Amino acid sequence: MPLKKSLPLFLLLFLTVGSFAQIKGTVIDDKGNPLPFVNIFEENTYNSTTTNENGKFSLGVKGENPVIIFQYLGYKTVRKPISKNQFAESVTITLVEENITLKEIVINPKENPANEIIRNAIKNRKENLEKTARFKADFYSRGIIRLKDAPKTIMGQKFDFFDEVLDSTRSGIIYLSETVSKITFQKPDKMKEIIVASKVSGKDNGFSFNNAASVNFDFYENYLPFDVNVVSPIADNAFSYYKYKFEGSFYNENNQQINKIKVIPKRDNEPVMDGYIYIVDDSYSIYATDLSIKGSQMQSPAIDKLTLKQSYSYNTNNKIWVQNTQTIDFVAGMFGIKLNGRFTYVYSNFEFEKKFDKKTFTNEILSFEKDANKKEDAFWNTIRPVPLTEEESTDYVKKDVLQTKKKSKTYLDSIDAKRNKFRITDILTGYSYNNSFKKWSLNYDGPLLSTSFNTVQGWRTGIGFSYLKRDEEKRTYTRIGTRFDYGFSEEKLRGTASYVHKFNNTNNSVLSINGGSSANQFNQNNPISNIVNTVSTLFFKNNFMKLYEKNFVSGSFAREVVNGIYMNASVEYSERKPLYNTTDYTVIKNDDLYTSNNPLDPTNETSAAISKHNLVKTNLAVRFNFGQKYLTRPDGKYNIPNDDYPALTLGYEKTFAATAKNYEYDMLAARVNYDVTLGNKGTMEMVFKGGKFFNAENISFVDYRHFNGNQTHVGQAASYTNVFNLLPYYSASTNDSFFETHIEHNDKGFLMNKVPLLKYLESQLVLGFHNLAVPDRKPYQEFSIGLDNLGFGKLKMFRVDYVRSYQNGYQGDGVIFGLKFLNAFE
Repeated sequence: MPLKKSLPLFLLLFLTVGSFAQIKGTVIDDKGNPLPFVNIFEENTYNSTTTNENGKFSLGVKGENPVIIFQYLGYKTVRKPISKNQFAESVTITLVEENITLKEIVINPKENPANEIIRNAIKNRKENLEKTARFKADFYSRGIIRLKDAPKTIMGQKFDFFDEVLDSTRSGIIYLSETVSKITFQKPDKMKEIIVASKVSGKDNGFSFNNAASVNFDFYENYLPFDVNVVSPIADNAFSYYKYKFEGSFYNENNQQINKIKVIPKRDNEPVMDGYIYIVDDSYSIYATDLSIKGSQMQSPAIDKLTLKQSYSYNTNNKIWVQNTQTIDFVAGMFGIKLNGRFTYVYSNFEFEKKFDKKTFTNEILSFEKDANKKEDAFWNTIRPVPLTEEESTDYVKKDVLQTKKKSKTYLDSIDAKRNKFRITDILTGYSYNNSFKKWSLNYDGPLLSTSFNTVQGWRTGIGFSYLKRDEEKRTYTRIGTRFDYGFSEEKLRGTASYVHKFNNTNNSVLSINGGSSANQFNQNNPISNIVNTVSTLFFKNNFMKLYEKNFVSGSFAREVVNGIYMNASVEYSERKPLYNTTDYTVIKNDDLYTSNNPLDPTNETSAAISKHNLVKTNLAVRFNFGQKYLTRPDGKYNIPNDDYPALTLGYEKTFAATAKNYEYDMLAARVNYDVTLGNKGTMEMVFKGGKFFNAENISFVDYRHFNGNQTHVGQAASYTNVFNLLPYYSASTNDSFFETHIEHNDKGFLMNKVPLLKYLESQLVLGFHNLAVPDRKPYQEFSIGLDNLGFGKLKMFRVDYVRSYQNGYQGDGVIFGLKFLNAFE
């Protein structure tokens, strides 16, 4: 038997961490109040930790008589030798307030002293950045999120998801997680992280999503990567965004002068931070940061405020200042839900490298050691650098008990009994019957959200039934469903059935089988939604939706072949039939006539765009996500796109076994998607699509290449890089070659934040260009300018664009109203 497996746990721990001695204690101020998040490190090493919210700390040290540094903003740094006989004791460290003085710098009445310090910090930014450009380190993270005064309902729906963990005030911890990992990092973004230990309160699989790559906020870089790029107070262009005030200086334990600089935004609504940055004199390195930002400033309306604090330690041996602790505090809320939380990060045991081997970094940026989620409490108590608070310890114990309870059949059946209660309104809205213990559910989709109107079917409604079996640990599922739709004017019932199975969460293999009868738009991308077509038809007599009937059976299989290369293959046998208008019903009476259901001849009600025919259609598509990174977790592979490269999709389509030979063709197509972040000046989205048909002179109109037009003046997409907002739906459809260009720049507030009055809208300026080229037509272009991120309070769901179209000269213009919330009704 291997030695370690036969050893008692305490002896195994001794062999594993016996080379370290543990120092534990409390840090307080001179009034006895505990000090949270004090920066603590062993002198001339990068062995560090921080205190928890109650001032408690734990630090493993190697030396017999180490000197420990206690560093806290606003307080004098304490240098404390610890003797060997104190290792078993709990030490108490008292910090007193720092005397910050203005006498250390000669004040020039014509020059703000803070500006000179910041200029020097900017001048030395790249040099200081390079000092920590390549390193290995130990990384610890802990995150806690609390829900406060939770509402019982949200918009009329029960909000009971967290009821079991909330107290009588409907408050409590809803997320608590820790990780310990080894990281290898090369600036700006090469990361290799191995999770050694992971723990999630209430989850026995314990696979936390906390990781070092997602919290790499480096103030030496020009921008901090939040939802938008936030300008660093020492960025090259910092003086365009900030004002500075020198608030004094003090000396640390190494007699180095530390300058305290107040950071003041010039414009409150821009992506900038306010607070304090501490700069070391001479080297102009960062000593600490204490900076905050509002959610509206970083385009995250749900967040009220986020505070980012960092502390740095100095090693006299290599004379490098390095960040060793970081905390992120936030307050957020929406729809009556109020959240607050804190994420704590500790970096220690740095090893700086001059150069890494070429094979050090791969596309895999994170992985888990075997049994990383199965570490015992004894392990955590030894290795955890920041002690748990009483609140956190209680939460682990409480949720461990609750987790065992929640796995029992009796408990799960009792929860299902509540949620499975049927209400009469469920006939319209839908209903789900869950068996949580066996992990399956039966679902009924009511007709309320599926009811719509078109001139082919008249009023149309439908219901659906499905069975879902899921494996939450493997992230796989099987879904079997059927759906029935009835057109009242057409007096016809149609039905479809589907089967979908996801095999794994590693290469995301998915098999789909479908069949039945349906009324489909000629453009398979469904450019006009049911709700928009209903309003357009009934109130304006603009029946833009054009349909044909498809009776079909199809199958598809998709998976990631190797990292970054995805394949999707499909085959379909279908019978296509023409459909005609069956109603002229309208709400608003006028003399206008509906157009026919023939997009090629809208004035002729007796002709059809297609004749009845059958064929087999096959598709093969391959997508290349160049440079794709990924996280490897025991529950699957999680892909992260690489913004440095575009994504390329190649497709081949072929039809055969058709009713007549003229319906058979081949088609090649390609698509390029490329999103570019332009510093703090917004993002540029680019989409290029092109293709060519072969032997397609007399194919069915169904198989033409149709382009996503828009004649309703209503937009629903988050961006318009897949649509021509003034192009009639089928005016440019082709069975030949085609090329599309869509470019959209969103300034993310860069310009709008500077415009008087308009800046209070917190909107984003959007500029767009669209081009379409097909044979025998002049190129079609659209130019647009608009405002996005419009709304009320935290609800930003509107957009307005002015669009002008050109084709051999000016064609027309119009205003597009973006109503993103309509997607919820589809």
